[in-house]
Amino acid sequence: MKFEIQEHIGKYPVQREIGSGATSKVYLARDPFAERDVAIKVFLFDQHADAQQERMLHKAFVAEASLAGKLNHPHIVDIYDAVVEPGFSYLVMEYVPGTTLEAHSDVATLLPVSKVVEISFKCIRALEYAYRHGVIHRDIKPGNILLSKSGETKVSDFGASFQQKLQDTTQLSAVGSPAYMSPEQIRVEPLTHQTDIYSLGVTMYRLLTGRLPFTASTQAGLTYAILNTDAQRPAKLRPELPGLLDAIVMKAIERDPAARYQSWLDFGKDLSQAFASLRLTGASVSDSEKFNKLRESPFFEDFNDVALWELIRIGAWKTIGAGTTVMREGEAGESFYFLVDGEVDVTLSGKPLANIKAGRCFGEMLYFAQKAQRRTTTIIARSEITVTEVKADSMRAATDACQAAFNKACMRVLIERLVDSNQRLARAA
Repeated sequence: MKFEIQEHIGKYPVQREIGSGATSKVYLARDPFAERDVAIKVFLFDQHADAQQERMLHKAFVAEASLAGKLNHPHIVDIYDAVVEPGFSYLVMEYVPGTTLEAHSDVATLLPVSKVVEISFKCIRALEYAYRHGVIHRDIKPGNILLSKSGETKVSDFGASFQQKLQDTTQLSAVGSPAYMSPEQIRVEPLTHQTDIYSLGVTMYRLLTGRLPFTASTQAGLTYAILNTDAQRPAKLRPELPGLLDAIVMKAIERDPAARYQSWLDFGKDLSQAFASLRLTGASVSDSEKFNKLRESPFFEDFNDVALWELIRIGAWKTIGAGTTVMREGEAGESFYFLVDGEVDVTLSGKPLANIKAGRCFGEMLYFAQKAQRRTTTIIARSEITVTEVKADSMRAATDACQAAFNKACMRVLIERLVDSNQRLARAA
C-alpha cells in the first residue's frame, strides 16, 4: 500500500525519510514529550486484504511488537510504541545516529577483523537475549545491524519476526533477505534460533571478506546454491584470517542445522576465543596504510580501487628480516609475493642471478602454472623487507576484475624482464 510522507505520524512531527523497503518506510521524527529523536518504521499491509485479514494482521502486529518492545538490551534498538492506523501500522523506535554495517560490506570498506569479531559477539549476546524472551529475528543481515557514531552495535528491525508470525493467515512466504536466509527458511520450515545463527554467520562472512558465500544471477540460482552447494572458506578469500575464525564462520553457515552451532552459548564461546587470540597479536598496519602504499606503486596502475582492496584482503602483509631466505630453489611453494619495501637477491644454483627492488613481484609463475610447482630460484632478503604474500589459490578464487588487473601487471613485468635480458645478451655478444 502506498504511504506518502506526512507532517506528523500520530503525535510525532516527521523530519525526513531515512530508509525504505518493499513493505516499509522509516522516518526520522521527534518525540515532543520525551524530547528526543525517534525512528518510525511504517509497515504497509496488503491493500487487497479483506476486513477480517486486516484485523488479524493488526492484532498479530501489536502482539509481536509488544513482545519485542519488552526487550531491554544494550545491543538491541529499543521499541517505544506500536500503533495501528487504517491501512498501516508503525513502530516508534530508538534513533541511533550512525550507519548500518551495509556500509562495511564491500572489499573497499571492510572493518578491521577485531572490530568484526567484537560486533559479532555483541550480536550473539543480543540475539541470545531475544531468543530467551521468545523472539527470533529472522532477518539478520548487515543492513539490520547499526553501528553508532561512537562505535556501538545495535541490532535493529525485528519486523521480519512480526511478518513471519502472519504466514498462516496471510500466506506470506520467504520472509527475510534471500542471500542471508537459512536453508530451512528458504524451505519455509518451522524456524528456531538456528536460523538467526546461520544468518549471522553469513553476515560475518560478508563483513570479513566483502563477499557472500553464495551468489547467483537469479533467485532460483541463489536458492539452489544455498540448498545444494558448499561455500568457499573465508580464509581462501582472505588468508590472513585466523584459522579458528574461519572455522567458526563455516560452522555457523552449515547447511544442516544438526551440524551448525546448537546454541548461542556455544557460538559465543568459540568467538570469544578468537577475540582473545586477536588481542594477543597486537596492533598491525591498518588496511588504509596498505592501500595507500600499494596505490603508489606503478605495478598496480591497472587495479581500480575495488580490485586493489580485494588484493589487500586476500594478501598477508609481512615484515621479513635481512638475510632471510624467502623462497628456496627446489622447494614446493603455494604463494607469490609483492615487494613493498626493501630489496631481495635472486640466485640460481648458488650463483647471483638478479636483484629485485620494491615495486616488483616474485614467485608469480606459481599462479600461472595452475598446479603445484617447485621453486626454480632462491630469494634472499638483502635488507629488512615488507611484502604482501598472496596464495595462488586465493588469487584464482578472486573476482575476474582482480585477476585481470594482476595478469596485466604481470605481463608488463614479463615484457620488462625480456627486454632487460635481451639488452644484457646484446652487451655480452
